[in-house]
Amino acid sequence: MSTEILDCPEVVGKTVKSLKLFMTGSVSSEIQLEFADGTTFSASCESRQAVKAALIQTGVGEPEVLKTYAE
Repeated sequence: MSTEILDCPEVVGKTVKSLKLFMTGSVSSEIQLEFADGTTFSASCESRQAVKAALIQTGVGEPEVLKTYAE
């Protein structure tokens, strides 16, 4: 799994006027920050389903993964 970081230095030090959280669907949510200077910061987080499978050899001892499948 990769890690992605979004750095938003433009919002550092601003005075927050309001903060709102939204559920925009079953797989996403949004945060909205309104600042005293009239600007607004909006960020959304989305999750998605992934399909994964594996062919495994079982028997005596630890199972061995023969092949993995991923979307």
